Amino acid sequence: MSHTVKEKKKLLARVRRIKGQVEAIERALGEEAECERIMHMIAGIRGSVAGLMAEVVEDHIRTHLVDPKKNPGALNADAADDLIEVVHSYLK
Repeated sequence: MSHTVKEKKKLLARVRRIKGQVEAIERALGEEAECERIMHMIAGIRGSVAGLMAEVVEDHIRTHLVDPKKNPGALNADAADDLIEVVHSYLK
């Protein structure tokens, strides 16, 4: 996935935040925290991972599906924007 190189810092920062969230769940479980708190933390991670996925998919669409130099049958920019909007709505 060569297009992730240009967004490497941003993507790695997101992954590190997700890692911190997972570590917080591990600590909460070790401390026998309330189920409600743990479920809330898990939901937060789910949202974070979905956001990461949406960002990678959007970059993929813009890099591999819209660029006519790389893909002769490329989507037009409006179609790509529509597709990205759908992806974001499903990954919320």
